[in-house]
Amino acid sequence: MPRAQKGAARRQAKTRWFKLAKGNRGTRRKNWRRVKETVIRAGVYAYRDRRTVKRDYRRLWITRISAATKMRGCSYSRFIEGLKAANITLNRKMLSEVAIADPDGFDQIVERSREAKSA
Repeated sequence: MPRAQKGAARRQAKTRWFKLAKGNRGTRRKNWRRVKETVIRAGVYAYRDRRTVKRDYRRLWITRISAATKMRGCSYSRFIEGLKAANITLNRKMLSEVAIADPDGFDQIVERSREAKSA
């Protein structure tokens, strides 16, 4: 009995890999071994950077809030402490948006934070 070869299934599998490697230069999109290496490495980077993006955005929001609170004569850490004492549950993304879009509203939040911390 002759040895069975994969035939169409192998070609289809390779085609999927080559589609994933599209956009790379030279051998990285034409050579089968390099394509596999490239696609695997790209997946690793994508997995890692999905977490890095979240980290970077949180740092940006904290920087924005910190700048806004400093303009109002308060430090970031004391502001957050006051929010927890006042039982205000706004996340950092929303706080940074309020600081940019609605300065008067942010002033009120800072005042509530100060009152709760001093009480």
